[in-house]
Amino acid sequence: MRTYSLPLAAALAATVLLTGCSDDKPAGDDVKNADRPSDSACALGDMGVEVGAGAAPAAGDTGTVTVTLTSKGAQCTLKGFPGVDLLADDKTTSVLPDEGAKPQSLTLGKGGTTSFTITYVRAEVGAPESLDVHKASFTLPGDTKTAHELPWSYGAVDWSDDQKPSVSGFETSGD
Repeated sequence: MRTYSLPLAAALAATVLLTGCSDDKPAGDDVKNADRPSDSACALGDMGVEVGAGAAPAAGDTGTVTVTLTSKGAQCTLKGFPGVDLLADDKTTSVLPDEGAKPQSLTLGKGGTTSFTITYVRAEVGAPESLDVHKASFTLPGDTKTAHELPWSYGAVDWSDDQKPSVSGFETSGD
């Protein structure tokens, strides 16, 4: 009978045990993201941004500004609503979510898209309840320190109690 030293026997036993085990980690390029939580918040720096508008042509008309986001990074999650501010010369005002809208969780993979819409009523410039907006700014939930600014060329915004602008939740786009 052959005998082995204790350290060598332990090493052989460990090798036999490890050979039969699988750690179920993905192979290839996915290994670097294996430890990334699947519910990581989306970062604005990992998003492509496109803006489309259905501008309100005259005072009293309703307009929309739709922001489409395309993920350029690893899988991430948006939970809640975008943070939207309208900036005038002397005032910054936060836009609230659409009345009755419920926050949702949306997961985007690389190349995945989503959008949200700012809805507003155009006001007469200089009217008591108007806000002469020059820029809009938005942040993503979980990445509130990084803001994206958009030039606002859609006219003054009605800020009366029954006409305040609102922002939708994140909508899925495409497949």
